[in-house]
Amino acid sequence: MSAEPNAKPGIPDATVARLPGYLRALGQLTGRGVSSVSSEELAESSGVSSAKLRKDLSHLGSYGVRGVGYDVSHLSYQISRALGLTRDWPVVIVGMGNLGRALASYGGFATKGFEVVALLDHDPQVVGAVIDGLTVEPMSALARLSAEGSASIGVIATPAGSAQTVADALVAAGVTSVLNFAGGVVHVPEEVHLRKVDLSTELQILAFHEQRRAGGAGLPDVAQVARGMS
Repeated sequence: MSAEPNAKPGIPDATVARLPGYLRALGQLTGRGVSSVSSEELAESSGVSSAKLRKDLSHLGSYGVRGVGYDVSHLSYQISRALGLTRDWPVVIVGMGNLGRALASYGGFATKGFEVVALLDHDPQVVGAVIDGLTVEPMSALARLSAEGSASIGVIATPAGSAQTVADALVAAGVTSVLNFAGGVVHVPEEVHLRKVDLSTELQILAFHEQRRAGGAGLPDVAQVARGMS
């Protein structure tokens, strides 16, 4: 995927990770008819400090106006441009189990600049099914999608055991960005950008925080653990 000509280069990864949150908050302000917002208000809506928000937005060349704040519409455009969302990105979803079907039916993709162009599965009993207006195709369709230039982002929604095979097929078809919902570790070439969404890991992290909030109830006694290992 090529960068947009006017996109700002050199934006730190940590800032990029927070930009979607700012864009979501700005979208909510737009929906309420708000035309300008202070850094403090936008930061609170985005769950970050105002200092961090101002630093992040400075990477876009946006500094706001003292006493006025940020123009909501213009800032939304700046962030969208930086994220590459001023054009539509074709998305291919592989794996039409429960998760894949839910992703295929998710209406938010279209409003965020992503167009699901193909649904793929290796199971002959699934191929041919129609999900949200798209017919599920076999994995062999990747070759056609590659030739058409219709495979920019690949989403893996298969069981963990199939994830690496699917990733290899996506890379071979020219996909340079992969979002992996499957469990386990997937390896891709260095030039391919891989993002992993592991729901079980996120739940485990939440369980840790719930346990800590409860005062550590259920945590093993360190001395007992040490004695058991001796």
